[in-house]
Amino acid sequence: MNCVLLGFIVLGAFLGLLSEGASTSRPRVIKVGAIFGLNTMYGQTASLAFKAAEEDVNSDLSFLGGSKLRIMISDAQRSGFLSIMGALQFMETDVVAIIGPQTSIMAHVLSHLANELTVPMLSFTALDPTLSPLQFPFFVQTAPNDLFLMRAIAEMITYYGWSDVVALYNDDDNSRNGVTALGDELEERRCKISYKAVLPLDVVITSPAEIIEELTKIRGMESRIIVVNTFPNTGKMIFEEAERLGMMEKGYVWIATTWLSSLVDSDLPLDLKSLNGVLTLRLHTPDSRKKRDFVARWKKNKTIGLNVYGLYAYDTVWIIAQAVKSFLEAGGNLTFSHDAKLSNLKGEALNLSALSRFDEGPQLLDYIMRTKMSGLTGPVQFHRDRSMAQPSYDIINVVDGGFRQIGYWSNHSGLSTVPPESFYNKPSNRSSSNQHLNSVTWPGGTSVTPRGWVFPNNGKLLRIGVPNRASFKDFVSRVNGSSNHKVQGYCIDVFEAAVKLLSYPVPHEFIFFGDGLQNPNYNDLVNKVANGVDFDAAVGDIAIVTKRTRIVDYTQPYIESGLVVVAPVTALNENPWAFLRPFTPPMWAVTASFFMVVGAVIWILEHRTNDEFRGPPRRQIITILWFTFSTMFFSHRENTTSTLGRMVLLIWLFVVLIITSSYTASLTSMLTVQQLNSPIKGVDTLISSSGRIGFQVGSFAENYMIDELNIARSRLVALGSPQEYATALQNGTVSAIVDERPYVDLFLSDYCKFAIRGQEFTRCGWGFAFPRDSPLAVDMSTAILGLSETGELQRIHDRWLSKSNCSSPHGSQSGDSEQLNVHSFWGMFLVCGIACLVALFIHFVKVVRNFIKHKPEEEEKDIPSPESSRLKKLQTFLAYIDEKEEESKRRFKRKRSSLSMNANSSISSRQV
Repeated sequence: MNCVLLGFIVLGAFLGLLSEGASTSRPRVIKVGAIFGLNTMYGQTASLAFKAAEEDVNSDLSFLGGSKLRIMISDAQRSGFLSIMGALQFMETDVVAIIGPQTSIMAHVLSHLANELTVPMLSFTALDPTLSPLQFPFFVQTAPNDLFLMRAIAEMITYYGWSDVVALYNDDDNSRNGVTALGDELEERRCKISYKAVLPLDVVITSPAEIIEELTKIRGMESRIIVVNTFPNTGKMIFEEAERLGMMEKGYVWIATTWLSSLVDSDLPLDLKSLNGVLTLRLHTPDSRKKRDFVARWKKNKTIGLNVYGLYAYDTVWIIAQAVKSFLEAGGNLTFSHDAKLSNLKGEALNLSALSRFDEGPQLLDYIMRTKMSGLTGPVQFHRDRSMAQPSYDIINVVDGGFRQIGYWSNHSGLSTVPPESFYNKPSNRSSSNQHLNSVTWPGGTSVTPRGWVFPNNGKLLRIGVPNRASFKDFVSRVNGSSNHKVQGYCIDVFEAAVKLLSYPVPHEFIFFGDGLQNPNYNDLVNKVANGVDFDAAVGDIAIVTKRTRIVDYTQPYIESGLVVVAPVTALNENPWAFLRPFTPPMWAVTASFFMVVGAVIWILEHRTNDEFRGPPRRQIITILWFTFSTMFFSHRENTTSTLGRMVLLIWLFVVLIITSSYTASLTSMLTVQQLNSPIKGVDTLISSSGRIGFQVGSFAENYMIDELNIARSRLVALGSPQEYATALQNGTVSAIVDERPYVDLFLSDYCKFAIRGQEFTRCGWGFAFPRDSPLAVDMSTAILGLSETGELQRIHDRWLSKSNCSSPHGSQSGDSEQLNVHSFWGMFLVCGIACLVALFIHFVKVVRNFIKHKPEEEEKDIPSPESSRLKKLQTFLAYIDEKEEESKRRFKRKRSSLSMNANSSISSRQV
């Protein structure tokens, strides 16, 4: 009887459970799985935070409507296999969500399982930036992913003016992809990761051998900015070995990601004194009463210190609880079913059919993404791309065995010394002037910001290649009788002066490149700098050309340069008739002609009214010549009596002013600058000619003429010294030489029978060559600009290069001054000619009108023939024109009076 009763009781209970699963009533227990390694710092902190959150959720019986939240933790023990097994076990027990996994490696694996069974998976430690919601829609990061962490580090590097970084990390998804994100962020800021030091997985490192090997490599490199993106176990070993290797001294910069701050916050054994000067970051959580109460509560039951991930663990439980609450209040029902695809799989040992699919997983995921609450970590909210709202970090400096916060970083406002929440209500301002951090104590105890790099090979002498020239030794040469490293010259003095302006020492040695018998090939020298095998830099007369800039970095040019053409010339100024050269012969002819024309016009206009233009013909001719000539001296301006004459004279005076000023300027230029003559006028005539062209051995001029100017190689002749230049030009071996301007100026200071023809046809300069992305190239450029501003660069130039053995140097003159020709003045001559014609026309009309009006009447009684009549009229008209106007008027008055008297006499006699 009892057995039957017991059977009914069990059956009733079983049927009750079935009805509970099928009905819309709330479940008695809501299960949430968690996958963490309980033997790790993060696992220990998370398990305590999960327990506290579970207690707080269940303390309010009405929160889940009578349901209880249960957090089930699977101890992964830092094992990927156990993580997978834990997830599979949870799928058999109908969990609504899984918190974890702890690492990004397992997140990539288990997210596929979550996608298949539609179970939301939330993690606050697997923060790999590549865990995309597009690929893993059921995986949610409840803490800011490492993209923002790397962005903060990149902005710190930019803030301190560094450009070259070494990354030290474990070869796992989280560390590796984080470093990739750092490289992308640095590249946007024109910085770079110069070396990636990869270590084995954190769980497999058993000895520091691999760490020592990588640190030894880093110690011999140029960059001193080291970013350590790893895990606590590996991180502690790195700094222990770095201290033994002397890498925690002055000059180094160590930036540890959030693992270091979490390690210190957790109160785990760590020698902070050995970390003096290290910078680290911590996820920023704003201060609140809720957070202070939780910290106090944590300290009462302390088994491990509370790090920031304990706060995120607590909030993650509440995110799930809030989402379940909203889901249930909306009438949702938590049901699970078997996946048909898994049920059809056959396996002797794997019970895949036991795995349950969470039917309402997508709806619960939607409620999770709509979470909006105030947690221990601050406001909890997700953006549409599932990233956490308002990601921010504390920036911490390890000083004297403790922590000192030097500022904050937020994605909204960048670097600041005040909490980022004070900026959230203001517009974002990421300008450099708005970025601030407090002072830092760097490794070695210094407060001076390290420059971030040293010379490679652990501070050995910088190996500087210098060309061992056979000619033009004023630029660079070996000191006679000295050792191999004793060098002198213009380029060397500029380099040494620039080095003295640097804020740090640059130990270096000069190593000659070339045999000294002929000038070396400068392309080979630059290639050796790019390879970094033989030289760490190159100093000398090295032209900055495009081909070379692709493989090395140049400093600011310290002297201007460019290719020019040099050819033999003859002087033209050594001639007694040189004063005639400003005008071309046609110009002289036209000017003289207009002198005569204007003189004739003025005579015509003034002859009848101006006594100065009357008298014997010889006197009138002299008057005309003197009058027109004297206009150049502004005399006789008031000697004209007619308005037309003044108009013509003023116009001619303007023309004369222009002509004389141009003549004076041109003549002055010709007499001041010696004029030279040569069939070669510049690079254009050189290209079109068929003559041979000389160039300096080792110069880039050879390739430039072949590749850019399309000059046949057969026309080019290699020359090695100024003496060879002069000999080849004098005996006609070459018609011209193409070389860089500094060499040519030095050559022409000794050889005065040659000159530059035309202008420079390339523009470049000389600079010092360094390997790509070398910080020294930037600092030396700044130093060279300083030399230029203080005038020291010019003084060095004058000391070495400003000399001449020619009494009247003409090397820098092109000798191509242009003569003044008629085409330059035809407009003025045209205006003057038109004015003369207009004045003559008006004067002629006026004279003809007066002649017709006042012409003398014929007194001859006999009628002459028509021919004689026309001739007589012409003679009369010419006589009228030659007659002075006042006499014509007086004669006309006398005639009119006579005619009047005769008329009166006739009238009287008729009356009588």
